Amino acid sequence: MPDLLWPYITPGIPDELFERLPGIPLSKREIRLLLIAQLRLRPDSVLLDIGAGTGTIPVEVGLLCPQGQIIAVERDEEVANLIRRNCDRFDVQNVQVIEGSAPDCLSALKEVPDRVCIEGGRPIQEILQAVWDYLPESGRVVATAANLESLYSISQSLAQLHARNIEVVQSAVNRLETRGFSQTFAAVDPMFILSGEKLE
Repeated sequence: MPDLLWPYITPGIPDELFERLPGIPLSKREIRLLLIAQLRLRPDSVLLDIGAGTGTIPVEVGLLCPQGQIIAVERDEEVANLIRRNCDRFDVQNVQVIEGSAPDCLSALKEVPDRVCIEGGRPIQEILQAVWDYLPESGRVVATAANLESLYSISQSLAQLHARNIEVVQSAVNRLETRGFSQTFAAVDPMFILSGEKLE
């Protein structure tokens, strides 16, 4: 077996192990852990990740659920290729990358997702409505919001869709960093993580 960058079964890959592109967001490790916990994955879950960016969530979930399938949606070709490269770095085999904009590209889905992660995309209301129509009963949606406007839009949409068991978590994470000759705690940008279930 070749040496693996992350030879563990627990999620939480250090940010610096991922290949990155300037200006392309990366979900920080601690935020990823909260997000993955809210997804409540099954061993064979089909996860749709919209706005996958650097590909941190597809990689983490791909390693965590080798029997599952991950569909990563990214509209930019260069960023889509970045996701593929990060999957290769960690030897993740169960990620399919779709180049396109949600919700328009969702008609190309061959698998029905039971979990949806929304890390970006506009307009968020249309995306939520579209993925909700695809979700089976007991499916879950998890979305992130970096500001109050997004928080309000996602909350309103989940309420209009009659989502059940809605939860909202705000992260508050500090990391120890070395600056010069001293060490100090630096805050990671806070993030809202919203989740809800589709129940009849």
